[in-house]
Amino acid sequence: MNLRKGLISIAAASVALGSTLAQAQGLGVLRDAEMEEFLDDHTRPILDVAGIAPGSIHILIINDGSFNAFAGGRYMGIHTGLLTTIDTPRQMEAIIAHEAGHLAGGHSVRSSDAIAAATRPMILSLVLAVGAIAAGAPQAGIGILGLGQNIGIANYLSYSRGQESATDQASITYLDRLGHSSKGALEVWGKLRNAQIIRGRKINPYQQTHPMANTRLASLKRRVEASPYYDVEDSPEEIERLILIQAKIRGFLHDPESTLRYYKEEDQSDAAHYGRAVAYFRLSEMDKALIEVHVLTAKYPENPYYHELEGQMLFEYGRAKEAIAPHQLSIKLKPDNALLRLNLGRALLATDELANTQEGVEEIKRALFLEPDNSFGWFELARGYSTLGNDFMANLATAESRYNAGDKAAANQFARRAMIGLQRGTREWRQASDIILATQPEEGGPPLPPGIEEPGPRKPDDNPRKRPDVPDPTFSDQSL
Repeated sequence: MNLRKGLISIAAASVALGSTLAQAQGLGVLRDAEMEEFLDDHTRPILDVAGIAPGSIHILIINDGSFNAFAGGRYMGIHTGLLTTIDTPRQMEAIIAHEAGHLAGGHSVRSSDAIAAATRPMILSLVLAVGAIAAGAPQAGIGILGLGQNIGIANYLSYSRGQESATDQASITYLDRLGHSSKGALEVWGKLRNAQIIRGRKINPYQQTHPMANTRLASLKRRVEASPYYDVEDSPEEIERLILIQAKIRGFLHDPESTLRYYKEEDQSDAAHYGRAVAYFRLSEMDKALIEVHVLTAKYPENPYYHELEGQMLFEYGRAKEAIAPHQLSIKLKPDNALLRLNLGRALLATDELANTQEGVEEIKRALFLEPDNSFGWFELARGYSTLGNDFMANLATAESRYNAGDKAAANQFARRAMIGLQRGTREWRQASDIILATQPEEGGPPLPPGIEEPGPRKPDDNPRKRPDVPDPTFSDQSL
């Protein structure tokens, strides 16, 4: 039993690609156009100098108050607690560069080799322990078994700490290549060091997957301070963007009363208006919320996200017709954003007027052209088609929604229902056919509809609709 427990503990500490997108959403993945744009602007240049195609990595915003980030496979996750704890964009870039180092080094893949190497002494100790017990020395056998577990775990943890140290160094290289200051790395590890000191408990550095924060600081300090870009400062505009995002997070995710205490009425900064607008909205004090947001839209009419917030507040309080105009303004200012277009489409559908419903369907289709794997967008499109009485297209949109949510069985059923009313050979018919083939069980499934050819032997990578796994930050060793 001890051996099994030891093996499980190592595996649990090492899984970086162990969950699906649906499971990751269960962890609380947030979507916000403003936050995503900010993170994308700071991530793409770093991925580029790290030799990673920026479009191949998805940034996830995790609704978690802890100071953490993680990376693995094709995903990088940033906790909301990290966004509200950092002080400057350069601290954000230091963290992104660190996670990019994990991705560039293929650490989530190589960890499996480290796990295999760590289990060898455990297995050997099991064999030796059985032999000792059989020879009449049970105490010696138990001792051998425990020693094997300890060696295996120590080997893995040492490997993991080595990965982290190498990644810390790589992050400085990436920032130097961009001509950005890596001072943020010292500031970040300084925050972690202080947190470890405040916890006030003794930590065995040899039983950690990550080096101690103080060790990380010492190993980076000389190199960071020697960088010719050490004194490069963040622009005031980027600092303000971060401050506004922090206000939005506090408004939406923290207790509203706490947010109002943080942003007192006498505070007339943009961030205070932003935070108070959201807090009043959540407290159902719509008059106050609209006053706050109108201060911002009047002062910054070219900012799409202030108009988006006004539209969201009106929509969620049943004032869909009033929400249309601010959502239209947000799209006029940022026409290539799928989330903003989806907001407008939803507002149009909610009016229950035929002309608006037709326009809403077209708007949601534009959003899905920009972001075709948006499960919620397909759900809203299905709702729009249903209102228009087009049940076959509603079934097709529902099939797409369920497919992108990871529910293959439901996707297969709805695609079959859609195909009944779709003309053979059309784009929509082929779309339904693709879903059916991608979700058809290997054995025991219903026969394929007429006109769909039986596929040959399927390999794991044959399915063009196959989604990559999302790393689970609970178990990822590629975290901050």
